[in-house]
Amino acid sequence: MPKTVQIRDIDDDVYAALTRRAAEAGLTVPELLRREAARLASRPSMQEWLERTRRRTSTITTSEVLDTLDELRGEWPDAGG
Repeated sequence: MPKTVQIRDIDDDVYAALTRRAAEAGLTVPELLRREAARLASRPSMQEWLERTRRRTSTITTSEVLDTLDELRGEWPDAGG
């Protein structure tokens, strides 16, 4: 059964931004907030996400990650001037 949620004391600038975003999407503010609430509820919490990622095993070392980042970034400019 659908529930009703009321948010009080929204700052004027926040409400103006919500109104603008809703209009850009062709929605009302309640429709926009309903979609955003559904999107938020469908995502794992930070705690759930951390628990899942901790269970994953990896064979990649920190050194390999740093080497790959250095390769992608390219040469550093000569700081010796």
